[in-house]
Amino acid sequence: MLIKIMETPAANVYKGLLTCAVFSKNIGFPVDGAKISIKPNGKLNTTEQLVSNSDGRSETISLAAPPLDYSVDEASNQKPYSEYDISVQADGFETALIKGVQILPDVTAIANIELVPQAAAEPLEDVAVIKPHTLWGEFPPKIPEADEKPLPPPTGFVVLDEPVIPETIVVHDGLPDDTAAKNHWVPFKDYIKNVASCEIYPTWPRETIAANVLAILSFTLNRVFTEWYRAKGKNFTITSSTAFDHAFVPGRNIFAEISTVVDDIFTSYITRPEIVQPLFTQYCDGKRVQCPNWMAQWGSKDLGDQGYSAINILKNFYGSDIYLDTARKVAGIPVSHPGKVLTIGASGKDVRTIQGQLNAISKNYPSIKKVAQDGVFGQATADSVKTFQGIFNLPQNGVVDFATWYKLSDVFVAISRFSRGVLPR
Repeated sequence: MLIKIMETPAANVYKGLLTCAVFSKNIGFPVDGAKISIKPNGKLNTTEQLVSNSDGRSETISLAAPPLDYSVDEASNQKPYSEYDISVQADGFETALIKGVQILPDVTAIANIELVPQAAAEPLEDVAVIKPHTLWGEFPPKIPEADEKPLPPPTGFVVLDEPVIPETIVVHDGLPDDTAAKNHWVPFKDYIKNVASCEIYPTWPRETIAANVLAILSFTLNRVFTEWYRAKGKNFTITSSTAFDHAFVPGRNIFAEISTVVDDIFTSYITRPEIVQPLFTQYCDGKRVQCPNWMAQWGSKDLGDQGYSAINILKNFYGSDIYLDTARKVAGIPVSHPGKVLTIGASGKDVRTIQGQLNAISKNYPSIKKVAQDGVFGQATADSVKTFQGIFNLPQNGVVDFATWYKLSDVFVAISRFSRGVLPR
């Protein structure tokens, strides 16, 4: 990964990393040659200018950020992140502007920027404004609900026999009864990454991040399984209101440290013996708002500092009887994970599957070299996998693990649908 260190006036300024990925309408179509301008939030002068490559990716640059203590010390009352504005221009597309991209020290912010094809004679500007992080800004606390929901009879709204990972989440960007609020169709993993990046700091211990991601996953899958809002006559899965659900900000940057955890565990959820549904895992910050019997986010950070595992962090808050289960079906994915890691020396139909997906994806991402679809995992396949992993912010080890398998499937499905004229909503 190429990292460009920016010049700063002070030698002791803390640094955070930023990388941009520019896509046309859909993740299957990177934009080559997009001009990316970056400047401090609210300032007039551009700090840095980048250009996307044939994979839609920019250089990774280093930007000034506040001290690490601001985001890891619960007693700190200092804003823990710096903010930058990103403007993206490309021929044939509307200009995209993201205001308030959050940069924390020692971690990587990822700005995935989707450009809208130009439709008007005069260029327009597509603006996304990132709200403050929920641990810093003022947000309404969660209105308590039962952590296990009564299920209606079989003729009711629940149509699933067991928890399933949905292909997309329909997010209502407002209060449940706000009919003017917009609905967003968001890929499931992208939704979880967005929420976690809104609600926890990527500078926290990995096990703390995993515990919070699992709570977000379980909460969300409970809404999916119980058809909570649709049973009330609504046309969405979940809202962006922290009083009812999770914070969600369209177009916000995510963090690599959070993204990696989500990719590794997105089919997992929390439950209890004798219940089918994922546990409705509510939580609060534990600093401004106290919530007995729920997870306190700052408390989870303290336990992570002490070396607690993610499941033990969760048991500390939700009870010793909870355990992790796995959804056995991921909607929209043509072939489920084979249950083993594929690496050099592997062979068979699973290897042939990923070779075919790599070749299809390489039509849009030319840096990925085509490979023989012979079902044999050799060095050429490993090299193409490694290139794919680099493009999509996965550990570049050339091994097809759980996270890489499903990311390959995600991108392959997106490209295949677009080629058939099935556009995202």
